[in-house]
Amino acid sequence: MGEVLSLTTPFFGLIFLGFLVGRLARHPSTGLVWMNIFIVYLALPALFYRYLSQMPVDELGDIVYVAAAAGATMLVTVLAFVVAMIRTRGDIAYATIMGLIGGYSNNGYLGPGMALVAIGPAATVPVALIFSAESTLFFILAPVMMALAGSNRGTALQTTLRILKRIFTHPFILSVLAGVAAAVTGFQPPDAAERLITMLSGAAAPCALFAMGVTVALQPIPSRRSVQDISLFMAMKLVLHPVVSYLVLSALGADPLWLTAAVLLAALPTATNVFVLASQYEVAREEASNAIMVATALAAVTVTVILYLIRTGVL
Repeated sequence: MGEVLSLTTPFFGLIFLGFLVGRLARHPSTGLVWMNIFIVYLALPALFYRYLSQMPVDELGDIVYVAAAAGATMLVTVLAFVVAMIRTRGDIAYATIMGLIGGYSNNGYLGPGMALVAIGPAATVPVALIFSAESTLFFILAPVMMALAGSNRGTALQTTLRILKRIFTHPFILSVLAGVAAAVTGFQPPDAAERLITMLSGAAAPCALFAMGVTVALQPIPSRRSVQDISLFMAMKLVLHPVVSYLVLSALGADPLWLTAAVLLAALPTATNVFVLASQYEVAREEASNAIMVATALAAVTVTVILYLIRTGVL
């Protein structure tokens, strides 16, 4: 357990420091805008590109494992959606947000940092590919489900174009495509560009973790009742999701690197994008905000336990 704690403590320690600063400094959330732009548009894309471009081509072809990880995520998301539909007697919009709370991991901000700390640089490849696959699914799922709920913003053509734009202009996905292309073609950037990419990628994990802590700190403190209302969906996210991912990938005989990376991504708390979607469609905003805050705190325990079970061979 000491070895596992030595891996996870710096990871969640950075989140806690961000949370502490966010609580003490009391600056408005607008102060995070430029840091988020740096993380999303520069640092994390540089990290994905750097490691993907340096990987042997044959290690980029584990599409079966990518599909299995994304399939496990969708299975848990659908289950959470069905449970919410039963509880609300058919509220599709609300159930969609609950489904995302149950299955949409914060693997964009937290995934690379956790992978680097707990597994090593080699895990960046499965993290980047799994993230791209799951993000594409969620970019499609959310607007389609909201359209079915009657919250459609525009025609079917406009919705389709909006989905395609989100997929093919997302900096993470573009960096994955560029990294894979560089690995296939053997492209090497000039020395100056390589140094810049290395500097940016080195800043990705600490900046993303710190920003995540500040983001959580700026959320309002949830009431006990509101937390109880979403406790089942947080349990699906933090416990059921990694278990399902483990069962699916181990059944396929996945390589230990892919198995561990997929389980760690599944064990991460609910993505902050869920709150963005809830705000955009004006449904379950409080539930989404509370899920992000509480699940992130609980993940310090659940991720540590899951990583311990993997390291000791129980899983």
